[in-house]
Order: sequence, then C-alpha cells, then structure tokens
Amino acid sequence: MDSMAGVDSVAAFAIFAAVLTVTPGLDTMLVLRTTALTGRRAGLGAVTGIALGCMVWAVASALGVTAVLATSRVAFEVLRIAGVAYLCWLGGRALWPGRRATDDAVALDELASMVDPGGSRAFRTGLTTNLLNPKVGVFYLSVMPQFLPVGMNPLAGSLTLGAVHVAEGLVWLSLVVLAVNRAREWLTRPVVKRRLEQLTGIAFIGFGLRLAFERAPR
Repeated sequence: MDSMAGVDSVAAFAIFAAVLTVTPGLDTMLVLRTTALTGRRAGLGAVTGIALGCMVWAVASALGVTAVLATSRVAFEVLRIAGVAYLCWLGGRALWPGRRATDDAVALDELASMVDPGGSRAFRTGLTTNLLNPKVGVFYLSVMPQFLPVGMNPLAGSLTLGAVHVAEGLVWLSLVVLAVNRAREWLTRPVVKRRLEQLTGIAFIGFGLRLAFERAPR
C-alpha cells in the first residue's frame, strides 16, 4: 500500500467527518440538554455512550453486518420504527414537566427525577439513541468505502476510519460539555431550564419524525 495515499485518504475522511461532527444534530442536542440539567459528569456520560454506539456501528460495518440494513427493507424498517419510538418517547418525556408544571419548584422537582448525576442513565441514553438509528449504520456502510486507503485490508481500514470519526466526536462533544457546564448558572435558572427542556423535547420529536420519513436504502 502507498503510505502517502493511505494518509491522504484518512485525512480526507477526517475532514469530511469533522464537518458532519460539528454540524448541530441529535447528539449535540442530547449532550447539551444532559449537561445543562445535570452537570459535566452526566454530560460526559452521554458523550461516552454516543461514542460507544458509533464504535459499535463502525465495527458492525467493517464486519459487513450493516450490509443487511442496506439490502433488507424489513431490517431497516424494524430498526427505524424502534428509533422513531425511542426519540419521540425522549421528546415527550422532556415536554411533559413543562406542560404540567404550574410553578418553578414543581418543574425543577420533576426535571431532577429525570436525570442521573452519576451519568449512568445519560450513558445508556446516548448509547441507545445511536444504536437505534439505522442512519448511523448506513452512513458508515455507504461513506467509509469511498475513503478506504487503496491496498489496505478493508477491515483494518474501516476500523481506522471509524476510530477517527469516534475520536472527533469525543473531542467535539466534550468541548460542548465544557462550554455548557460553564454556563450552567444561567442555564439552570427555572425559566431557562424549563424552556430548554421544551426546546430539546421538540427537537427530539423532530428528529424522530425525520427518521420516520427516512426511506430504506434501495
């Protein structure tokens, strides 16, 4: 394998993946909400779960498992429906306190019961959100082959590119956690906190509806 060509391919993928990583989306919104409501530790828990979910998809893609999603409409639809239901559930759960609460104390009590300062719940949410999103798997399956270094073992090449994408995600989302954590004093004001929950609830439902209309690959 031409080492320079290999480096160029990885660098090109790193630039492409970096642009996608910093583009605001579901992961960024999830990390922002978790950090604002619960703090840095929980935010980093969500980041870790998201990274692990991406790594699982990357490995599955490298092993050819996600080829099933690209060729089987049934497999794609089952995972898509599960993902839609989960995102809408997250959105509804976030919106519910804001709709019911009649005073700030009640709102904060309900919001506090939904988060976990230790980060384990945030980790599970980040992991589940990614594992139930078939678009992540299809992304790895359709994009990675275009950047694989010529002459490199496909498995090793796919894992390398997957590691690059996961590393970029870890760095970017960790920066989001640090930035949001510095602004927590403002973000945790009762009115701001409730509005943030409403905004993220709407965003989660929006992402779910967008996934609901996603077509299975032909």
